[in-house]
Amino acid sequence: MPNTSEPMTEAMYYILLALYSPNHGYAIMQEIEKISGGRVKMGPGTLYGVLTRLVKNGLIEMVDSDSRRKIYKITPEGEAVLKAEFERLEKMVSDGKGILNDKGQPL
Repeated sequence: MPNTSEPMTEAMYYILLALYSPNHGYAIMQEIEKISGGRVKMGPGTLYGVLTRLVKNGLIEMVDSDSRRKIYKITPEGEAVLKAEFERLEKMVSDGKGILNDKGQPL
C-alpha cells in the first residue's frame, strides 16, 4: 500500500473522487470539473499520466476496455488512501482556522 502519510497531488485527489463511479478518461475530466465547480480543469496529458501511476500503485483498476475506452474504478485500497488524505486536509484547514481566528482575520 502506498504511504498514506505522503500528501497526494490535487490531480490524484480529484481523479480518485471522480472514480467512485467507474468511468473512462474524458468522462473523468468532466466529472472533475463538475466536482470542483469548474475550478479544476484537467488535461489529457495529466489525466493519463496520473491514471497510469494510480493503477501501478493499486489505487484504481481497469474494469472494462474496448477499442476506444478504458473504464477505471477506485479500489478499496484507493478509498482508504483517499479518506486518509481527506482527513489530512481537514486537519490542515482546522489548524489554519485556529491561527487566522486568533489573528482576527475573517474566514
